[in-house]
Amino acid sequence: MPLIAEHLGALGFTCDYINRNGVTNLWARRGSVAPLLCFAGHTDVVPTGPLEQWSSDPFVPTIRDGMLYGRGAADMKGSLAAFVTATEAFVAAHPEHAGSIAFLLTSDEEGDATDGTVAVTEALSARGERIDFCVVGEPTAVNALGDTVKNGRRGSLSGKLTVKGIQGHIAYPHLAKNPIHMAAPAITELAATVWDGGNAHFPPTTWQISNIKGGTGATNVIPGAVEILFNFRFSTASTPEGLQQRLEETLKRHGLDYEINWTLGARPFLTAEGALVDAARAAIRDELCIETELSTTGGTSDGRFIAQICPQVIEIGPVNATIHKIDECVEASALPRLSAIYRRILERLLAPHA
Repeated sequence: MPLIAEHLGALGFTCDYINRNGVTNLWARRGSVAPLLCFAGHTDVVPTGPLEQWSSDPFVPTIRDGMLYGRGAADMKGSLAAFVTATEAFVAAHPEHAGSIAFLLTSDEEGDATDGTVAVTEALSARGERIDFCVVGEPTAVNALGDTVKNGRRGSLSGKLTVKGIQGHIAYPHLAKNPIHMAAPAITELAATVWDGGNAHFPPTTWQISNIKGGTGATNVIPGAVEILFNFRFSTASTPEGLQQRLEETLKRHGLDYEINWTLGARPFLTAEGALVDAARAAIRDELCIETELSTTGGTSDGRFIAQICPQVIEIGPVNATIHKIDECVEASALPRLSAIYRRILERLLAPHA
């Protein structure tokens, strides 16, 4: 991050570290007037996995057969480099550009995501600093650079459900209550429930169990409780409050004795077609001669936090086929083209008459 700050400082950016609980966050801004276009991303990466399975050192960038290998090459150090080079080229060509440019970088996206981008957005909100457009560098392409742009993400709502029974000897079931048996009909109903039909921008909401834990480990003991972890990935057609209410109504209807703890990981967000989406489509068309597809699929991203203070948020990055995998890589020639796309977006929004 200091390396990026050094490059941005040379371009006239004012760099401000907004750190919290050991997490390093950089807010860098050039200009003081609207509109403000922000590039956002993260410098942290997921663990490497077994080092011996990598074809080369995951933390030494290595080009083989036209591919750049290394942990974070696609997710998302490649995008960060493209952000910087795009901005350097744009400022050199348009030193008196309209509006302002900002960088929002965190080291806490792949982790708990509690002291990273959310800390910066809270600080910006407290001092009344508004972002008009935001481009997040998440790897969004499916088969080739530019084929997909994310203009929104689904929400994430998790629950830890404990269904209570009565522990007992398995040979005397009439003296016990098996919580697994009692929960099974409710689980079946929940798994078959149509939560919503989605809409023009989002697929239908889904509910999935991720873990079930119950019992003592012995084969002759009926457990006293079963713990079920589950998750909703929900669209803008539902609310977290509505999903919670419907699920608990099902549990009560089945007569279960239960406790449940809810965690709202993310609310859904959507950027409708407008200035930023139009600029991204045109930039990809001009640079790559293809038409991009808008998508809201995939997991959560830090865009969910930025969307709280920015009305237009999109994600554009390299092909995501190898992210989080052994031998993560990105086509080396794609990064200059990605930089050119970012530069064209800057030109369309901050130098439209140049």
